[in-house]
Amino acid sequence: MTTAEKVEAPPAFTHRQILVILSGLMLGMLLAALDQTIVSTAIRTIADDLDGYSLQAWATTAYLITATLATPLYGKLSDMFGRKQFFMLAIAIFIVGSLLCTISQSMYELAAFRAVQGIGAGGLMSLALTILGDIVGPRERAKYQGYFLAVFGTSSVIGPVLGGVLAGQDTILGVSGWRWVFLVNVPIGLIALAVVYRVLKLPKRPHSTDRVDWWGVFVLAVGLVPLLIVAEQGREWGWASGRSIACYVIGVAGVIGFVFVEKALRDAALIPLRIFKNKTFALGVVISFVVGAGMFGGISLLPQYLQVVRGASPTLAGLQMLPMVLGLMTGSVVSGQLISRTGRYRSFTIIGATMLTLGLFLLHFLTADTPLWLAMIFMACTGFGLGNLMQPLTLALQNALPPKDMGVSTAAATFFRQIGGTLGVAVFLSILFSQLTPNISDEMRSAAADPAFQHAVVEGAQSSNPADVALSKGLLAQDTSAAGAVLKDSSVIQQLSPDLARPFKVGFAESMSTVFLSATGIALLALILVLFWREVPLRMVSGIQAAKDAAAGESNSAIDAEARVVEQAGLLLGGGEAVSPPNGSGQRDGAAGRSTDGSGSA
Repeated sequence: MTTAEKVEAPPAFTHRQILVILSGLMLGMLLAALDQTIVSTAIRTIADDLDGYSLQAWATTAYLITATLATPLYGKLSDMFGRKQFFMLAIAIFIVGSLLCTISQSMYELAAFRAVQGIGAGGLMSLALTILGDIVGPRERAKYQGYFLAVFGTSSVIGPVLGGVLAGQDTILGVSGWRWVFLVNVPIGLIALAVVYRVLKLPKRPHSTDRVDWWGVFVLAVGLVPLLIVAEQGREWGWASGRSIACYVIGVAGVIGFVFVEKALRDAALIPLRIFKNKTFALGVVISFVVGAGMFGGISLLPQYLQVVRGASPTLAGLQMLPMVLGLMTGSVVSGQLISRTGRYRSFTIIGATMLTLGLFLLHFLTADTPLWLAMIFMACTGFGLGNLMQPLTLALQNALPPKDMGVSTAAATFFRQIGGTLGVAVFLSILFSQLTPNISDEMRSAAADPAFQHAVVEGAQSSNPADVALSKGLLAQDTSAAGAVLKDSSVIQQLSPDLARPFKVGFAESMSTVFLSATGIALLALILVLFWREVPLRMVSGIQAAKDAAAGESNSAIDAEARVVEQAGLLLGGGEAVSPPNGSGQRDGAAGRSTDGSGSA
């Protein structure tokens, strides 16, 4: 059986069929996107209920570690054995992890079960994008990827609202309110599983003879786990502490070991090093890493500004982020439609990186007194930049490598963007908290010379508000620990009277300004890299069709080679007279035309 016979003919997907398949893919992505925003809003309530406030970071770290490690593994396995079964497996694992999180009785259990969730989440986003690449060509794919970004935008608004509502309920149907944060994933996941099983019809892939790179997975875990842990915990431990240094050493050794393992395994590697020989792909991965750092590091802190400085609840902060979501969706839809029509994408990456840089730079001007409408304009500008940048970036990385590497290329892009985002969040949080105490202390000293603030302190000491009393007595006793207390519990700012809270809000806003200015530098680096990024013409055919064409080409090459051998044999046997190879009916169309049955007799 030839290679061409092993690859089934791809179905002709109509626009309606693509939308039906997209419904299943988007439900799968919604699981991961919605879960992150819901949990981030409710985690403080969850940690308080499980008596583990100081351990809450581990629940996030465990999820992040397994999701990051699983992403390239899903990509490689799906290239080897097919997409559908692994996408359904990712959904099923995520559902099981969500159920386990629902019954957690301690923060340690929750962290372990969140790790299970992460194993599923690692395949949800990357495989959804990979499957879309299989059924739609890069040029047409641009207009469909906007639906995926709409899922992220929707989840960023609905998630905080839903998380705040659920976590705020004592019980719902006899179950603790915060447990519904995880339980809500179960019906969504079951629907996604049913839809994907029913509508996702992909041609079967020939069984791969490559071995699974388990050594690569192991060494990658050795390298990434310590680095991700120190990224999350380094602020608490101290970046130069013994535990942090140990994580650096083990992590670097693991990464070096991973490179050697992947080099030895060549094409069977988890992330084949040959893909980085493609300069367009290699630079695109670097851009994806930098954009992830700037995007997640800068944007994830906006809710902090809205809640701490402006006093918004988590639910209201989610709604106030709506301009950014609308900007992101608008940029995504517009760029997707224009890329589909023109086949050109480079200009949109430049526009996106420019708008992202501009938006983050404008956000650094936010103060405690900035009108909300102005802050929303800055958010919309930032979101529009992301919409124009994220979609073309994914599209270009998928298009840079051959269709046979669709899973690996998509997973690698997602993997490095996640790593960049994790490090970005860690670095920017470190900058924020290193600035908070001195900035708030400076504002407290400046306010101490203000008669109005002095009067507020005296009144606060006699107030019925416990927070005002505690702060006022501390200030009157010249206790300077008030600024540092915000690092442990920022909710104290909302409990203070406006006059006493103002130095805290101003100091926090100034610290956020430094963070956004740092994020602007990262975005500017992304813009510079994009300017040097070469555009590769977008393919018109889908990944499935390209694979079929490639297989057919291999079969034709084999037939041509056989024909040349037969022809050469004929020259030898016929004394220099060319003997034509057999045609489709077994006849030879030689010069004399004498052979009629393919047996060689006249």
